[in-house]
Amino acid sequence: MGSKYPKSLRISLPFWALLLEAAFILVFCFFTSYETPSEKLEFLKRYPAAFQDINVMAVLGLGFLKASLRRFTWSSVVFNLFTLALGVQWAIILDGFLFSFTSRKIAISIHRIILGTMSTMSVLISSGATLGKVNLIQLIVMTMLEVTAFQGTKKLTQDFLKMEEHQSMMQIHVFGAYFGVAVAWCLSEPGLSTAKDKERGAITSSLFTTLGTFFLWIFWPTFNSALIKLPGEKETAVYNTYYALAVSAVVAMSFSAASHSDGKISMTHVHRATLAGGVAVGVTTTLIKSPWIAMVLGLLAGMIAIGGAKCLPGCLNQIIGLHDTCEVHSTFGLPGLLGGLTYILLMIQQASWTTPSMVSFQILISAGCLSLSMAMGLAGGLLTGLILSLNLWKAPPAVKYFDDQAFWEFPHLAAGF
Repeated sequence: MGSKYPKSLRISLPFWALLLEAAFILVFCFFTSYETPSEKLEFLKRYPAAFQDINVMAVLGLGFLKASLRRFTWSSVVFNLFTLALGVQWAIILDGFLFSFTSRKIAISIHRIILGTMSTMSVLISSGATLGKVNLIQLIVMTMLEVTAFQGTKKLTQDFLKMEEHQSMMQIHVFGAYFGVAVAWCLSEPGLSTAKDKERGAITSSLFTTLGTFFLWIFWPTFNSALIKLPGEKETAVYNTYYALAVSAVVAMSFSAASHSDGKISMTHVHRATLAGGVAVGVTTTLIKSPWIAMVLGLLAGMIAIGGAKCLPGCLNQIIGLHDTCEVHSTFGLPGLLGGLTYILLMIQQASWTTPSMVSFQILISAGCLSLSMAMGLAGGLLTGLILSLNLWKAPPAVKYFDDQAFWEFPHLAAGF
């Protein structure tokens, strides 16, 4: 007896994937070269200290963080790796052409690969909002468009707003969250309720998500300090991130119990709020000169993340017709906005000893960076969502949402699926 899930991607998925890989290979063949031997010392220092940690975050952390659906675990983890592997190649090409295209060659270095991985993590964040509702072809389109939009946003913030590389990259949480929310809003269907039962979690899948949360919690100080050049500032960034994460982890469980009528802790709240401190402190971490500020930021971020996870699905999301599968708005968007607002306040404090015109200038620049990231995320997400909603990509119908059987071979259709 044939499966009710058609082989709709048998031709189109290999065609688009191999076409892109062929294009990438040609670009790397004619326009790239490896760094000079004198720069190899940077590789030896940064490979174990940054490259490995960030890859663990991207592959295991964000992969397992999205493995909360009881019937969509295989796709959550493996599609995450597919998206990362494809996006990194495109991000490296774009970064080279936009930021350092000299002598008609892009120098491939460990720093450029780290930048490519971090840029692609914007897609890994966004895909949490569309989890279970798109196929691999749609993920390919989303990856190409979002990486392009994020690199363009980075270029604007660095060239016109004169932001440093670290600050522009740390806007990834706001950009990725609102890009994903906009795409999810475009893809939300009236018939989504037919697949609601498959969206429920299970004990095993919840443990996978907890594992992803732990991976991210452990390696987040590396993520927040990887692009900082001065050793003193890098050390401060590690300390501030750790303090903020520690407080948000405590808040995740205590505030979750306080928000429940019976004082029970919600594992969903733990997943959403444990990382909130690391998200919020990212853009401000070099400006914070005392641990207590980072701790207060972690406290507020954890409370905001839980408040968003508890209130948004039943209030705002229903009003605007949004379905955010992994609640990336609460996990990354709201803490990211808190961090951006804190950055504005700290920049004002730094400029307060100078002229009033300097204070106004810093407010304008800091607010412009945050607003640009949010606006570009929303605009790019809306455009991408409209493209993905076209009948070109063999998108799964709502009845097949949140189901691994739509994409994977199950030799004997195991019980429980």
